[in-house]
Amino acid sequence: MAQDLPGAGEQVLLVGLGNPGPRYAGNRHNIGFLVLDELAARIGGRFKAHKGGAEVLEGRLAGRRVVLAKPRSFMNLSGGPVAATARFYKIEPQGLAVVHDELDLPYGALKLRLGGGENGHNGLRSISKSLGTKEYYRVRFGIGRPPGRMDPADYVLKDFSAVERRELPLNVDRCADAVEALVTNGLAAAQNSFHAS
Repeated sequence: MAQDLPGAGEQVLLVGLGNPGPRYAGNRHNIGFLVLDELAARIGGRFKAHKGGAEVLEGRLAGRRVVLAKPRSFMNLSGGPVAATARFYKIEPQGLAVVHDELDLPYGALKLRLGGGENGHNGLRSISKSLGTKEYYRVRFGIGRPPGRMDPADYVLKDFSAVERRELPLNVDRCADAVEALVTNGLAAAQNSFHAS
């Protein structure tokens, strides 16, 4: 059984998933990047290019040493940069939490878990393959299912709707709070605080 993040080691790795470049910045698939940007603002630092293939920021979050990372690869190739960054900082999978979009949750809902399947998420599939394990933490941000017969692959690459954008800053802030809770209090406490009743 993997340890809770608070006991995972000297520092933890927090990864946000998305696609690089301005064309994708507002996409539903990029919620991980938006949450990491909020965490970076809380730390008070800027991301810098790292040789592992990610933009990284080292700092302290709620008293813990953390490394924030946004892979510079496209979503379905996230595993390489995540694994390289984890190796560089000597962080084991139980010290890793990945923030990502989740089709199977209603918009704005949050679920935190350790391990499990990837639910067809290519970013998670790539990370699991590169790490050789599924036993890392996930912070799942609900984006809801596509309307009608829209292909989910098209839906995730569309920007949030006008209605969703109105609530987006609040939802991003709440997701960042959930990541902080996971880092400081562990999985069970974070789940109790942030899972919908």
